[in-house]
Amino acid sequence: MDTLTIVLLAAVALLAVALMTSLLRRGDNREAEAVRHHLELALSQQAETVQRVERSLREQEQALSRVVSERLDRSELATGQVVTDLRERLVRIDEAQRKIGELSTQVVSLQEVLSNKQARGAFGEVQLNDLVQNALPAQAYEFQCTLSTGVRADCVLKLPNPPGSIAIDAKFPLESYQLLRSVASGDTAGLAAAQRAFQLAMRKHINDIRDKYIVPGETAESALLFLPSEAIYAELHANFAAVVDESYKARVWIVSPTTMMATLNTVRAVLKDVRMREEAGKIQKTVGLMLDDVRRLDERVGRLKSHFAQTEKDLRDIETSTTAITRRGERILEVELGEPPAALPPKV
Repeated sequence: MDTLTIVLLAAVALLAVALMTSLLRRGDNREAEAVRHHLELALSQQAETVQRVERSLREQEQALSRVVSERLDRSELATGQVVTDLRERLVRIDEAQRKIGELSTQVVSLQEVLSNKQARGAFGEVQLNDLVQNALPAQAYEFQCTLSTGVRADCVLKLPNPPGSIAIDAKFPLESYQLLRSVASGDTAGLAAAQRAFQLAMRKHINDIRDKYIVPGETAESALLFLPSEAIYAELHANFAAVVDESYKARVWIVSPTTMMATLNTVRAVLKDVRMREEAGKIQKTVGLMLDDVRRLDERVGRLKSHFAQTEKDLRDIETSTTAITRRGERILEVELGEPPAALPPKV
């Protein structure tokens, strides 16, 4: 029951009181008593109604408080989770920014390395060293090896003849390649000039390797030009086939990190085959020595058998001689000398 109903009941009670007062004034006690009874009953019902309304209001207030509290708790938890997620994302963003900064520093350092000719050569040598050391045993190569001509090779692969030791050069003409890559799109004249410069640089480098690192009687009839850049290797084979053909004619094989690894695997297989052949030769030699030992042992056994046969013959001869001597002795004893012979001692 709402507030309007309570007000109406209160108004009805006031009217009943007024009516009862009017009846009392007129002296109608019976009617007044009836009105009073109805008024008391209405007031009692009104009191019960008020109590029910109060209980209902308290229950609604408690329910509303619980709902508000639960919603506030959920809102607080959601807000806390949002704040936590936001902090984690900020941490990840800071970490990503730090890594980007480190990567930028590394890229700048790499650019500085590649822009300096001496540092670039060292970069190529380090990459070559890592590849060789990971693929071959230590006795199969030598870094910074000085040839008999006084020229120092970045690396020499020690292979048996044929083919012989193979020299490797780890430098590369990056300036001409960078010039080629920097030509603007549509600049036909600039592209042609950059291509000519790149071809000239590669041809000079190939000829230098041919003249310096191929030494008759000391190295193999070919050498390796190591390009520590797959991009330059791809550009060379895609657009400068003539330069590649000239390298073949000069017996200078151009290799990238990928093809260098394949070459080193082939070298390792060759070394393994040579080692197996050497071991097979050692085994054959050892088997031959063992056969000689067996022949000598057979000869010695034969001589020992002949010794045993001779010993057996000597024993038979001795036995024959002993038998003959015994018989002669018995015949001598059997000769009658006029008196009976003395009794022979019993044979043992």
